[in-house]
Amino acid sequence: MSVSGRAASRTAVLVCQGRAAADGTTAAGRFTDPVAVRLLRAAERVPVDEVRAGSVPQGWQARVAYESVRACAEVVVPRTIAIDEALRTHVTGQLVILGAGLDTRAWRLSALAGTDVWEVDHPASQQDKRARLADAAPLLRGPGENAADSVGAAAVARSVRFTPVDFAVDELGAALAAAGHDPSAPTTWLWEGVVPYLTRDEVRATVAELATRTAPGSTLVVNYQAPSPRATAGRHLARVLGGSVTSGEPWRSLWRPPRMAALLASYGLEVVSDDDLLTLAHASGGPVERRSSLRSGRVAVAECRRG
Repeated sequence: MSVSGRAASRTAVLVCQGRAAADGTTAAGRFTDPVAVRLLRAAERVPVDEVRAGSVPQGWQARVAYESVRACAEVVVPRTIAIDEALRTHVTGQLVILGAGLDTRAWRLSALAGTDVWEVDHPASQQDKRARLADAAPLLRGPGENAADSVGAAAVARSVRFTPVDFAVDELGAALAAAGHDPSAPTTWLWEGVVPYLTRDEVRATVAELATRTAPGSTLVVNYQAPSPRATAGRHLARVLGGSVTSGEPWRSLWRPPRMAALLASYGLEVVSDDDLLTLAHASGGPVERRSSLRSGRVAVAECRRG
């Protein structure tokens, strides 16, 4: 999130591909994301369709793309289920999604019908998402909506407010204030798929900034990575082989649960749950082939109880 002048996130595309591949095929009754595939370009849908069909492609590059999407789908399903359930439980009138990427919740999660959503992301990634939404508008449009309606009109959330932030030069608080966020009202914060790509100092700075706009009754849902030699080695191997679409987006910080809890507590946020994705995958009935990746990924929920 903090690299100025960068291109749109490729990790966001891979996560969207993973959700699209898993839609209706994994954790039936617990996971669904029919919007994800509509945000993908034609070439990006090819490995998704192959994974859904179980059709392993020929050729090195095609096989790497296939395996990347298949692996991502296994990780993203329990993560998405846990986060969706946390949002339903802790929904407020304001949801701020930090590093929104190609998140689809404002377009598919009915619990957000009474919620204003702020999607915060790097300008390049946000420009890419808005272009994809515009292309998908005819598919996302509901009954009675016409071609003149905005993309936002198709969202199930009360409103969607795109808030571009380059953390290298912009202040989160100032950007949210300009976009109409009310710091005196409870806010649900979602921070998914971002923490590993930030340095420890950047993570602390972001928590400090959001804490200044966090009223009592607010909740933070954060996804982060715990240290795992095997998972780290796998990512390193993918970079060496040059086949990973996210090879230019390395992990920069890993957190053990006690250290993450201590960081959040220092800013008035008390962790009420913190589960690894392997446990969540078992609970949802999803596949657990990639146990190391699932064990190192975590979803924590923290509540603001000060005041």
